Amino acid sequence: MANSPQARKRARQSEVRRTHNMAQRSLARTHIKKVRKAIDAGDKDAALAAFRAAEPVLDRFAGKGRIHANKAARHKSRLNAQIRALG
Repeated sequence: MANSPQARKRARQSEVRRTHNMAQRSLARTHIKKVRKAIDAGDKDAALAAFRAAEPVLDRFAGKGRIHANKAARHKSRLNAQIRALG
């Protein structure tokens, strides 16, 4: 347990940041799932719309360091390839 006032404050800040980051990562995962669901349904228009909504979210989180930039690029690339494969 933190004993000094500074350590107690850092513990509080860490907990707030951890919960916020978890919520943000969950949001990104939800966007990715929406795209995958539309791809599995074979609905190219819905998949494209969901992808357009997910793309800036992934870019924003990569820019802020919530997820690695390469991970964001990998998700975008693979989802886009799956959408293009729908025909």
